[in-house]
Amino acid sequence: MKRLFIKTLVATAALATVGIAAAQDKVIKFANQNAAGHPIVQGMEKFAEIVAAKSGGKIKVNVFPGGQLGSDQANVSALQGGTLEMASMNSGIFASQVKEFAAFDLPFMFANGKEADAVVDGPFGQKMHAKLEEKGLVGLGYYELGFRNITNSKRPITKVEDIAGLKLRVIPNPINVDWVKALDANPTPLPWPEVYAALEQKAVDGQENPVATIWGAKLHEVQKYMTLTNHQYNPQSVVISKKFWDTLSADEKKIIGEAVAESTKFQRAQARASVASTVENLKKAGMTVSELAPGEQVKLVEKMKPVITKHAGAVGEATVSELLAELAKARK
Repeated sequence: MKRLFIKTLVATAALATVGIAAAQDKVIKFANQNAAGHPIVQGMEKFAEIVAAKSGGKIKVNVFPGGQLGSDQANVSALQGGTLEMASMNSGIFASQVKEFAAFDLPFMFANGKEADAVVDGPFGQKMHAKLEEKGLVGLGYYELGFRNITNSKRPITKVEDIAGLKLRVIPNPINVDWVKALDANPTPLPWPEVYAALEQKAVDGQENPVATIWGAKLHEVQKYMTLTNHQYNPQSVVISKKFWDTLSADEKKIIGEAVAESTKFQRAQARASVASTVENLKKAGMTVSELAPGEQVKLVEKMKPVITKHAGAVGEATVSELLAELAKARK
């Protein structure tokens, strides 16, 4: 009887120890739409590595690329509900939560990565992320998706008029719909996981994305032409569920914050270094890649200007002015 009692005591103590370990160990699911190997996913994997090292394995990060946990819109709901811990997605997607985020979708705002870094890492980017807290999200930093370019399966685009009439898939939001209309093309809003099939079935003629995304999603298999238009720059917000964030200790928050900052530097460097080689890979895979002549690029910028004017009011004049002021500072 005594032996049984001791055994029970030992078992109870063991369970209690497991309970303490479980309470200390945290598991983070980190979701993104891009394919494995994409610079964004490389950044997420670097984040997981840093967190494991800094926490001594107490915080484990599982990376879910390729839309495995649903669309961006589904991920936002899951973050708010606390069933998903982290995600990285285009900052403009949060315009459905906080209208000012649409400022990141305005065409031809950023001329290069250096300008983008100055804006997103500075007061403007921090202020934008602070607006997400009341929506159940905590913005921790910005990865880079990069500059977007147009692909299609119908014809090479050598002048702005060549875009007219094309049926282009766009991120589902009003700014993207309007800039496509401004070029006399037909916008088709579709969630990202549906894009490959839509192009393959010729339900749409083309789409627009940074080169790493075009390559990662194997769009060269269903698209013949790519034009380097750089018409939009996408920062990617790295966000964590506020419900989950609030369960973390100050030390755990510090580890995660530092890991986002370190992985961001790594991620942007990867993204920028890989652009030229990715363009070469797309060419080798059979894509015809072209650039607009300087005069045509100017014409493209001019055609987009009314879209900025139209949406500045909806985004918030103060926010757009603030963004332009930060850009002017970065350009000095």
